Amino acid sequence: MISIKKFLDSHQQPKPLAASPEPDDLSAATVDAYRGTLLAVAKAALQISPDFGTDLESNLRGIEQRLSVSYSAESVRRTEKQVEVQLSEWGARASSQFKAQAGEVKELLLALAKTAESVGSRDKGYSTRFGELTGRLEKVAHLKDLTQMRASLVEQVSELKSNVDQMTKENQQLVAQLRAEVSIYETRLKSFEHLALKDQLTGLANRRSVEERVQWNIENGQEFCVAMIDLDQFKLVNDKYGHLAGDDLLKQFATELQLNTRSGDLVGRWGGDEFVVVLACNLKAAQAHGERVQQWVLGKYTLHSGSKAPIVLQVDASIGTAQWREGQTMGQLIAEADENMYLIKKLAQEKVS
Repeated sequence: MISIKKFLDSHQQPKPLAASPEPDDLSAATVDAYRGTLLAVAKAALQISPDFGTDLESNLRGIEQRLSVSYSAESVRRTEKQVEVQLSEWGARASSQFKAQAGEVKELLLALAKTAESVGSRDKGYSTRFGELTGRLEKVAHLKDLTQMRASLVEQVSELKSNVDQMTKENQQLVAQLRAEVSIYETRLKSFEHLALKDQLTGLANRRSVEERVQWNIENGQEFCVAMIDLDQFKLVNDKYGHLAGDDLLKQFATELQLNTRSGDLVGRWGGDEFVVVLACNLKAAQAHGERVQQWVLGKYTLHSGSKAPIVLQVDASIGTAQWREGQTMGQLIAEADENMYLIKKLAQEKVS
């Protein structure tokens, strides 16, 4: 049985995308200066926001380390897009998260202040009532008739018991109300934390979520692989058809990739036009998954760019896979998969040329 998408793929012709020109080679001094700038930005991001700067600092250091091993004009040009994406996503995520959590904390503090105010008003009222009761008890002490004294004491004690019972009831209600308020805001904060692990454009897991899964697998000694997927010539799609068409392509590709991946594996957007799949399997099975992606996910896509007519494009991607080995860090694993992906991309470009 062939899918509808594959049927459409076989009946439409791709529109070739022009190859990007090759820039002049960069000098070693220029690259050293560029690497130094990356490290300075990474350090500043970590100082500005330790919570959100860790990811950016790690990613920029990874880019810098790759340039320290080998570089070319093309590899440096690739890092320009990667750095731009990292800075943009870091800024948006930090701003959104800070605003959301600040709003929630502000609402919770207002609720606590309101509760404290009501407790203060209530206690002030009871203080007045107890003061009046004290005065009446003092008058009882001056009574000479024991019968009147007894009757008055019974009356005052009854009122005292009533006041204490009422205070206890109100305290229980206030505590229950406060618990309910805290529970509501706690649920909202958890919801924001969940959203913080999702990519806003595609709905896939974001880079932070992917890194947490990879780190958990490493710490627990799980057998797993990482597949890095980079859309070919994506920049030309944005340049020629606009960012609306580019966003539409990213969303459609994300949906297809998710549908053609096992439910137990994690599909995420690494940044820009790069996607990543964390696969609970060995390298052979992971490479088979890459072949399925080539067969069922890649092909012709119909893109929409606002008021313009739909655009039909042939979409290809380069896939690099790496299996985690004991003792290997997350950064080393990702770098290996990324290197394999760019090697495949380079071989594909050489075939075309």
